[in-house]
Amino acid sequence: MKSHQTPQTMKPATAAKKLGVYLPATPAEFQEGVVSRAELNALQTEPPQWLRELRNDGPHPRPVVAAKLGVSIAGLARAGVTEALTTEQIEALKQERPEWLEKERATQAEVRKETARLKKRDAERAAQDDEPRP
Repeated sequence: MKSHQTPQTMKPATAAKKLGVYLPATPAEFQEGVVSRAELNALQTEPPQWLRELRNDGPHPRPVVAAKLGVSIAGLARAGVTEALTTEQIEALKQERPEWLEKERATQAEVRKETARLKKRDAERAAQDDEPRP
């Protein structure tokens, strides 16, 4: 007996997250339906105009805003930035260079530096563990 395989689907919020877009800014038909894996792949490979515009102009979800500003999502929260921002608003923040942004960028740089240090240390330990013992 053959089992009929149903297509894998996801909620619009999950699809929006995978596409890197802010769900409330997507078209109503996207928000109200379900998205199959095939539809998601099609949106990623050949994005429709609305998706291209959202990716270019926003509003962008917090992970995208954080990445564009070079800070963490927690850094955005500490600064009180809780809403989605457009590309224009992000560029304005980059030009203004508020104190919180400079501080959070420095914090993010330190975190990256420490992560790299730990990764190097762990790699060195793993290499030592792989060496034959006399």
